[in-house]
Amino acid sequence: MIRKHFAGFVASALALAVSAQAFAGTVTTDGADIVIKTKGGFEASTTDKQFGFKIGGRLQADFDQFDGIYTRNGKTANEAYFRRAILEISGVAYTDWKYAFNVDFGESGSSKWDEASITYTGFKPVNVKIGRFDPDFGLEKATSSKWITAIERSAVYDLADWVNDKQDGMGVQVSGVAGDMFYGSAGFNRAKGNEDVNGKNNNTYNLRGVFAPMAEAGNVLHFGVNYAKRNTEDFDGRIRSRLNVRGTTEDGVNGNRPDFAPAVAGQFDGDSAWGLEAAFAAGPFSIQSEYLRRDIDAKSGSARDDREATGYNVQLAYTLTGEARGYKLDGGKFDSIKPNDKQFGAWEVFYRYDNIKAEESSVIDTKAKIHTVGVNWYANEAIKVSANYLKASADNVVNTANDDDGDAVSLRLQYAF
Repeated sequence: MIRKHFAGFVASALALAVSAQAFAGTVTTDGADIVIKTKGGFEASTTDKQFGFKIGGRLQADFDQFDGIYTRNGKTANEAYFRRAILEISGVAYTDWKYAFNVDFGESGSSKWDEASITYTGFKPVNVKIGRFDPDFGLEKATSSKWITAIERSAVYDLADWVNDKQDGMGVQVSGVAGDMFYGSAGFNRAKGNEDVNGKNNNTYNLRGVFAPMAEAGNVLHFGVNYAKRNTEDFDGRIRSRLNVRGTTEDGVNGNRPDFAPAVAGQFDGDSAWGLEAAFAAGPFSIQSEYLRRDIDAKSGSARDDREATGYNVQLAYTLTGEARGYKLDGGKFDSIKPNDKQFGAWEVFYRYDNIKAEESSVIDTKAKIHTVGVNWYANEAIKVSANYLKASADNVVNTANDDDGDAVSLRLQYAF
């Protein structure tokens, strides 16, 4: 019933957004004036900034073709799917209260909450967020999926996927900007339906700090450090990766998501991760890099040893048409590229190198390297077309055909409003 009413509200809101395309400007009321904007979604707010809301979203239609280690039998496979189909409703009430309710209709063919949060901004410069949202860990994860450079985020996040996972639970995060060069956040997330045998929840704690003495589009110098820990008394220590191709799990028949450390039930009870991040941008050129290390502790008396996973990436990008990538200190993240030429758009090329590995004493020593080259066409501020070519190679990791390398092509058409 709730979903039915929500769907009705969404339909009404979208109809209002479409009809509003013919109108723009200021509407006078018996209270504060209302400003309506129709560029990039539908937005209405009072001129005193006390109240406002915005309807936006993103649609990402993907196609992947892959072979070798990306498939179970090594033969070529392909998959077409909606990576994300998100409707976003956000706004402000009584000046100091912000809200965001985002629903993803593209997740495995069903709808689910991408975010449902309320943020209090009255303790300036500190913000307090409560609800369901992704924990804060890493530069590329902080950057919206709309504006990351490659189609998929780096494989280093696969080594410790829980550091950015809301796990359908609830959380609280305190964050803020200090001066013109510091950003920090501290968060706690309580997982849902992930209790141990004693009923204790699997809780996650995240810390992130950013120092950015240069923090504007085309003029960025960014350094960051991250730490995350989760309380859990019993987990299997499994580490696996899609090797930067989402279609490998969308294809449930032949797609391969190889294990770098296999699951061993009930043998591990400690889990933590830390990371480093750095970025530099000068005009249309940018370079960024991240490092992540995860430590998995074996139970006392276990037949297993401690596990360690490490990974890093380096990415270089250049906008051929001269535009700079946007940057926001609040959140410590890159933002969109806005084309100067509304007809020709903006063209960006990039290269990224990913290196990941997992170890457990003399039992596990697995590695992988992934090269990604790509091009992005920002046709306008709403449309982005992307093409990536990926080449992966692994050590001590194979599919059923004994392939330890593979190739993939990924394509995406994105509409963001």
